[in-house]
Amino acid sequence: MSTSRIVVTGIGATSPIGGTAPESWSALLDGASGARTLEHEWVEKYQLPVTFAAEALVRPETVLERPVAKRLDPSSQLAMVAAKEAWEDAGAPEIDPERLGVDFATGIGGVWTLLDAWDVLREKGPRRVMPMTVPMLMPNAAAGNLSLHFNARAFARTVASACASSTESIVNAVQHIRDGLADVVIAGGTESAIHPITIASFASMQALSKRNDAPETASRPASIDRDGFVMGEGAGVLILETEEHAKARGAKIYASIVGGGVTADSYHITANDPEGRGAARAVRMALEMADASVDDVTHINAHATSTPVGDPNEYQALRAVFGDRVDEIPVSATKASTGHLLGGTGALEAIFTVLALKNRVAPPTINLTEQDPAVPFALSGSPVELGSGDQLAISNSFGFGGHNAVVAIASV
Repeated sequence: MSTSRIVVTGIGATSPIGGTAPESWSALLDGASGARTLEHEWVEKYQLPVTFAAEALVRPETVLERPVAKRLDPSSQLAMVAAKEAWEDAGAPEIDPERLGVDFATGIGGVWTLLDAWDVLREKGPRRVMPMTVPMLMPNAAAGNLSLHFNARAFARTVASACASSTESIVNAVQHIRDGLADVVIAGGTESAIHPITIASFASMQALSKRNDAPETASRPASIDRDGFVMGEGAGVLILETEEHAKARGAKIYASIVGGGVTADSYHITANDPEGRGAARAVRMALEMADASVDDVTHINAHATSTPVGDPNEYQALRAVFGDRVDEIPVSATKASTGHLLGGTGALEAIFTVLALKNRVAPPTINLTEQDPAVPFALSGSPVELGSGDQLAISNSFGFGGHNAVVAIASV
């Protein structure tokens, strides 16, 4: 197994606050919110109790060529938009197709294709169901389509571990490169599940904020009056390769992915372990792989969904690892701006973490009114300057099913 450092040479994102990675980053620093009232007839038709979400700011079908967009579920459309941006940002590396891999993720997959096809079947009969329905709805559709588009033949793998999915895909990509299975990997995740059924379901389990009158302030991690998360959609993609490979082709390098940890709680299908044992173990694994100590960490991008139970549980997990020092490390809770992209959230937040280290600034956490004493993270409503020396950050993702994934990222 190679011990080469794995570096990020390209990034791409389409999010509720920007159509590209730079646009999303700039809006994040400016304190933008992507949560907006939903302008769809089905909101009133089904009398949904939550009438807002954080939809992608730029619709992917307006970016992709029409024949391409028609063959893809919205989740795969978003993935393609972000991946094309990341690939160009990496300099469109010339590489043997058998040395190029795809590690991609989604939490839900092609829910729009699946349920639209069900409506067609009920209303018009089986002959009207599109032949491409299954290839569009399958969870591995994004990975498969990226493999086809970029001619990636090493592998095209899919992770579906709920909200931990795309962080896990990044951890997997690092391992696959170190194992010698590929020289370059397209890694990340996507989600487009702002649909009446998912909104109704999450609302039924009391997971969503119901601030219909002020959606832009609804996602408020660590705030004492938080009442749930905000559904988001989008995609994030990172181009990963060994440092030697990147330097040999003269690529720019954003940061290094130096560690990762993936664990399971085995506690409850939707609730995370209140003692945070699995999450804490994932953090320790990431630091161990990075050959780093808790004292080396200078920034944390928290999972911080803005749920009453989840935020304090994450704090307790990090306190178990960092002790009192957790209260001093600059923390960003970027879902306050973007909402929760489910399977795409880890990749987007990994990109934000990469840019935080590159630009030496921790993004702000908006909507923090009165901070909950049970979640005393070092959050700020304004960007926080990071030091000039070596920087090490972690980005956390935790998902239904008890999935925990943490990635450690170092400045270069």
